[in-house]
Amino acid sequence: MKSLFLLLLLFSMQLFGSAPAILELEIQGAIGPASSQYLHEGIKKAVDINADMVLVKLDTPGGLSTSMHEMIQDITNARIPCIMYVAPRGARAASAGTYLMYASTVAVMAPGTNIGAATPISLIPTNNAKIKEISTSEKKAINDATAYIKSLAEMSDRNVTWGLDAVQNAKSISAKEALQIGVIDFIAENTKELIAKLDGRVVKIANESLTLKTKGATIIAYEPDWKTRFLYMITNPNIAYILLLVAMYGIFFELMNPGMVLPGVVGVISGVIALYALNMIPFNYAGLLLIILGISFMIIEVFVVGFGVLGVGGVISFAMGSLLLFDANTLGNSVSIPLVIAFSLASLAFFILVIRLFVSARDSKVVSGVEEMVGLHAEVIDVRDEGYRVECHSEVWNAVSEEKLTIGQRVEVLAISGLELKVKSIEE
Repeated sequence: MKSLFLLLLLFSMQLFGSAPAILELEIQGAIGPASSQYLHEGIKKAVDINADMVLVKLDTPGGLSTSMHEMIQDITNARIPCIMYVAPRGARAASAGTYLMYASTVAVMAPGTNIGAATPISLIPTNNAKIKEISTSEKKAINDATAYIKSLAEMSDRNVTWGLDAVQNAKSISAKEALQIGVIDFIAENTKELIAKLDGRVVKIANESLTLKTKGATIIAYEPDWKTRFLYMITNPNIAYILLLVAMYGIFFELMNPGMVLPGVVGVISGVIALYALNMIPFNYAGLLLIILGISFMIIEVFVVGFGVLGVGGVISFAMGSLLLFDANTLGNSVSIPLVIAFSLASLAFFILVIRLFVSARDSKVVSGVEEMVGLHAEVIDVRDEGYRVECHSEVWNAVSEEKLTIGQRVEVLAISGLELKVKSIEE
């Protein structure tokens, strides 16, 4: 329906000789698989509806290099101009965002924004913090990033020297400084000013010069579809973390209560989605192992008297694993500390209190069914050759006794055998 609306809008604009159309995208937060898919679909949609250019409003702390490379390939191979605009005030194009700005057809920033800190982050920390020399793999990563941003700078005619400095020394600069040294093309307070400044600018697309015509251009907002929104959601470290724990707890509770079905179904579905998310974003195996170890310690605390040592150790292991699970420097954000604290305490309460109550209830005396009749009082209502008839719980039962009983006598139930009670008289 949305695609039909865009096509009708473009057709009417062309029919009446209206101004050009600009498809606008907004990328906020960490760069990841969802961002890459959103940009890819946005550029494809712009071409399909015959838009004149794509405008991307950018605000990112960085993100995954794989997703960044995919986005740059889409930008540099697009048949229409891709304008990168760091906005609004206070936004930034850090780390991966710097590369995207260098790859853009036109790079623009709003006042009060910044760009830089493009040094690649190693996924594996060094074992000795005192070692200052970087490893061979880190050297390769830096050299690769250096060559990459240099090629982007040469292709888009931007400042090569500062680009190398941003990679090798993690330099960051303001919008004003970026304009002065040729990192960006101009500064714009808002989208309206940006469009006005784009008009008449000559850019290169596929080695061919193109003069931008943006006077009175119509901005068409492009929203991500439900698949991209879903991908945005599950690749958020906080959501992936919650899904992982729901999967663990759901499956565990189903194993403790076979036949409940619902916890198992919820756990399996959450587990599949969590695994898909973990496959899309890098995570630390040590962190995942610590979470599993922490949960195991808390479970053992329920069955073993460890004076709370296992429970406390489990909480510490669980919390440390949660903090190590995702690297904030790599993803741009990580699991929220308040969320980790909340889940750690909730997990301790769940396993120490709830499960212990469950185990106690399971081992306690039966209080329902025929077994609970043992110890109850009954009254003899009939005497027969083969035994007696007694009334218990408003029900009539056959009964036997080792002593002679009379009608109206009060008796106590000693045992149950099939549909027959064994009773004895109550001394009054």
